[in-house]
Amino acid sequence: MTKVLEFEMGEASCGNRFRMTERLYYHDPFLYEFEGEVVELVPASEINPRHGVVLDRTAFYPTSGGQVHDTGWFADAAGAKSRVARVEELEDGRIVHYLEAEHAPEKGSRLHGVIDDARRRDHMQQHSGQHVLSAAFIRLFEMPTVSFHMGDETCSIDLDTPALSAEQVVEAERLANQIVQENRPVAIKFIKREEVVSLGLRKVPVVDKAELRLIDIQDFDLTACGGTHVRGTGQIGCILLRKVEKVRQGWRVEFVCGQRAVGIARKDYAALTEAGGLFSAHIWDVPAQVRKALEDVKVARKSGEHLLEELSEFQATRLLAETATVAGKKVIAKVYADRDAAGIKLLAQKLTRLESNVVALLGTTSGQSALVFAQSPGGTIDAGALLKETLAKFGGRGGVNKDFAQGGLAKPESVEPAVREAAARVEGRN
Repeated sequence: MTKVLEFEMGEASCGNRFRMTERLYYHDPFLYEFEGEVVELVPASEINPRHGVVLDRTAFYPTSGGQVHDTGWFADAAGAKSRVARVEELEDGRIVHYLEAEHAPEKGSRLHGVIDDARRRDHMQQHSGQHVLSAAFIRLFEMPTVSFHMGDETCSIDLDTPALSAEQVVEAERLANQIVQENRPVAIKFIKREEVVSLGLRKVPVVDKAELRLIDIQDFDLTACGGTHVRGTGQIGCILLRKVEKVRQGWRVEFVCGQRAVGIARKDYAALTEAGGLFSAHIWDVPAQVRKALEDVKVARKSGEHLLEELSEFQATRLLAETATVAGKKVIAKVYADRDAAGIKLLAQKLTRLESNVVALLGTTSGQSALVFAQSPGGTIDAGALLKETLAKFGGRGGVNKDFAQGGLAKPESVEPAVREAAARVEGRN
């Protein structure tokens, strides 16, 4: 017979009574089909565009305790199906099933629920694996888990510890998988709140409930939890730790279990095999090949920078030799299509350092269109003010000072007229 718990909402509720949903998954997480009665409708709204239904009993797990919700289907007496897209638990204990359907079922109607069993099994593997892994970190290093998150691809736990070494991660993974291989029984127990102290739970919950649901991994872990779990640790399959990172409250450990671990290991192997093929090396030699390639890139970059320095100095010397001094200064105005912003910046620096009384007005249309206006130290113009006025007219922005200024233009076709007009102003032709 269906058990229904009821409670009063107080005088403000005008006598309304709500039913707390009976949670079938509490007792049998492998129950994938069930019957239930619609006891309440939750209408769609602007915030939540889906209709919701509350049943007197459900096998659908709602998002809670780090574990994400189940999905599946409802079918009414006529056989019409509605997809269950999301399941949430309200503060008063009701569980709302949000449906992908134009119309919600009628209140009082009977529905046949079907859980997405592949999704449920995956969640059981991840959540049960988390219990084993958290217990392993406690047993080995006294590192308690402060939070658990289950994502679509990976899961994570946050450990309360100031430090976590690679060796400790490997050791915890080894112990966790040993417990998996031993296929220890996983039991569900219900106890009264006052019995908690004497049982030695890994983590005592802060919730104020008269009765607690415990997950007992034989002789390894005992903790209060409302989630769905396997019957034996062997059903977890395996536990694979992926990466660790420092977070505000300690260290985050990313992991996957069961079929997820197999799928990710397959992706990792495929990526390493492809990388090994590109390097003509065994996959185990890929890290060494990558290090060598990065070192080669670093050497090539330094060589390229050295050559660019020499080329810029050569070009600056030639340009200065070809430019006549007018009114006490040499004005060099050029636009480049084969030098980027860094290239014209370097050339401007060479031009204004090789000789005094030089004004360099350079532009580029390679990549991001840019301008560089510069003068030799002690020059008589204000390169920053000139660039600022030019950018305001031709559309752009940049950083400026008196002797060296650079900025970007929105349109490549604006570079040449901008340089030409700036040169005319410096030479007094404008």
